[in-house]
Amino acid sequence: MTHSLLGPHAVEWQGVQYRTILTSADSGGALSITDCVSPSNSGPPRHIHHDADEAFVLMSGDCEFVIGSRRFTRGPGQTVFVPRGSEHTFRVVSDIPSRHLTILTPGGFEHFFLEMAAGDFRIPQDMPTIAEIAARYHLTFTGPPLMAG
Repeated sequence: MTHSLLGPHAVEWQGVQYRTILTSADSGGALSITDCVSPSNSGPPRHIHHDADEAFVLMSGDCEFVIGSRRFTRGPGQTVFVPRGSEHTFRVVSDIPSRHLTILTPGGFEHFFLEMAAGDFRIPQDMPTIAEIAARYHLTFTGPPLMAG
């Protein structure tokens, strides 16, 4: 990996840097916090966390979010809450990367990022394998990422 903004313990997957700053083990399973840097125009496919609530704390850059039928943009200093079971996605819409904290409760999902980075899986080429691994983390992919436009 090239230089990481998040330090030597960060991993990279699909151009996004991840560094877990609070593991589920450290919180007794209550939650995990992952520090993320996502490049401009990046974002995950639409998905659902069936067992976890998710919150984003934006520290830099602007992101467009879709949660169910709601579509909105948030920037530095703002937060987004995604209740478990809600279809959602986001896309970085600023010219600069988005640095944000991803908080999931209960914890455990931070291992998905590590597993994806270790396997260097590609979207969309490796989606069947990614979906199989995601199922172990109670995650279902439901659609494509948001597109620029």
